[in-house]
Amino acid sequence: MSAEYSLHCRGSEQLLMHRAELNPGSAEASCGPVDFPASPSISSWHTPAPRGSSSPSTTPAAGALQRNVIDRFVPGVRPLRYGDEEELLTTIRNGDAQKMRDIVASAETPIGLMRANKHGWTPVHEAAYYGQTNCLKLLLSAAPGMINTRTQKNQTPLILAVSRGHLGCVKYLLEKDADPKIPTKANETPLYEACATNSAQMVQLLLRNGADVNQKCLDGWTALHESVMQNNLEICEVLVAHGANVSSSNIYAVRPLFLAAQYGCVEALQLLVKNGADINSEATDGATALYEASKNGHSEIVEVLLSCGADANRPGKNGLLPLHIAAKHGHDGIMSMLITVTSRTEIWSSGISPLHLAAENDEDEALELLIWAGFDVDAPLSPERSCMYEDRRTTALYFAVANGNVEGTSMLLLAGANPNLDPFNPLLLAVRQGDVKMAALLMEHGADVNASVPTHPTTFPACIMLSVGNPEMLKYLMRYGADASACFWCEYGSEPHLDDHTTRGCRRSQHSPEMATNSSLQFCEMISHPSVYRWAGHTIDLLLDYVGQVTLCSRLSEYLESYEEWAYIREKSMLPQSLMQLCRVKIRQLLGRDRLKSVSTLDLPGRLIKYLNHEQEHVF
Repeated sequence: MSAEYSLHCRGSEQLLMHRAELNPGSAEASCGPVDFPASPSISSWHTPAPRGSSSPSTTPAAGALQRNVIDRFVPGVRPLRYGDEEELLTTIRNGDAQKMRDIVASAETPIGLMRANKHGWTPVHEAAYYGQTNCLKLLLSAAPGMINTRTQKNQTPLILAVSRGHLGCVKYLLEKDADPKIPTKANETPLYEACATNSAQMVQLLLRNGADVNQKCLDGWTALHESVMQNNLEICEVLVAHGANVSSSNIYAVRPLFLAAQYGCVEALQLLVKNGADINSEATDGATALYEASKNGHSEIVEVLLSCGADANRPGKNGLLPLHIAAKHGHDGIMSMLITVTSRTEIWSSGISPLHLAAENDEDEALELLIWAGFDVDAPLSPERSCMYEDRRTTALYFAVANGNVEGTSMLLLAGANPNLDPFNPLLLAVRQGDVKMAALLMEHGADVNASVPTHPTTFPACIMLSVGNPEMLKYLMRYGADASACFWCEYGSEPHLDDHTTRGCRRSQHSPEMATNSSLQFCEMISHPSVYRWAGHTIDLLLDYVGQVTLCSRLSEYLESYEEWAYIREKSMLPQSLMQLCRVKIRQLLGRDRLKSVSTLDLPGRLIKYLNHEQEHVF
């Protein structure tokens, strides 16, 4: 199955790359809270340093270039010397108001103080970033026109102060008519940043001063999206009270209600529903709030949504219903709520049963719940979904066997699952995996021990071919009725086999998935293949115990003769079988495959039962 595409991400790959370019110091560019780096120094062109770090390194050449720019645009103003600039930055960071007052009072420097470094940062940005309200007041008193100055990322002093949670600076800036609508290059506003930092007081302050409650960032998120994701009910209520659009969607058609369902924000979700949010709105991939809550295991959210009339029969673009996704993730409580409101017709139309998803993901409790609810354990995948798997599997049982999940397999078989419905029999899968316990379980419940592989036909049971090299598995297969006599049938008999290398090579390779022809592979051709020949003697020896009198074909005879240690096996095939062996073979034939598994329940002496099961050679 294809991997799920989640639409609740906060930005496309292109947007994230764009933000990374805008903010190279950020580990993850998103439309969420901007973790601004420490401010670029006004006195030099350094990499932003974290708060509390030592004085930054400088690049005098770059500083000289900046001073030349100031000289050009502010004639007659003497640029600050390097030492003065460093002193100014230290003064701002330390919040030394008295020293700042002395600097501002200087007749030579007020205008020069306001020049920006290569990142566009001015002393006003520095003061706002570090929350130094007194320094900010002094700077703006000297140059009030700098209040809405923007950095190269379009960061105003106001948005810097908001993002750092400096309420005092924010209040002062707004009192001085700082514009709360100016966004960054990512289109993030001070209001958005206040929601990201969970500051209800700051949100109210910004809204009272004209902040746009519905302004969107680059990927379409609003302040309400952010506050819902933060699960801050107080801020959500404030935003809604100020006209926030509860149905606003981002570029993926994700609305605040979807986020509340995704993150399990019950109170926020109830607020949104109360204010008219569409409970059945869909994201770009067709997922609804109910689908998302079911996926993430938020049972309380599911309960609220269902009580408000959420439609449990709306599939996503992948065709899956909320019940499917709950079964996939093993959310039993949610499944119990959804089973009663989910249409079986819609499940059938989806082409896949919740049983398939529970079995595929080893969710045994979910599997048991669905079985008890009466879901068809033999429900097949639709052809469209089956062809998504190379082996064209169709049943939930196949998924359980493929995972080696004995408990899940047992539950399905006890509930009546037919082990012979898949194109590639689950028993063959268990044999190929060497899982004796799984194979025995399947055979006890009627798996066809003589099943073949449709794409690789053989004249003998395919399970024998797959069990070569696993004597324990081969004995179980023989015990449950695998046709050993078919291994000794050969179209050439005692006549020489074909010597044509190409023909023989093609026929020998039919048991390999890479080759398939219309002719059927014979046991003698398979067992003489270089990849399995070392097991030939032991395999033939074991098979002879489950047949009457047989004659080896010329190839098997020649093959056994070529190895001195296998001479006794050829002799065993030539000697007449004992009457006791012939009787055992005949009794087993009369019982048939379906009843062989019940031999142990017959009203017979224990020694005789062991003899019929090849557990001992003699009964007397």
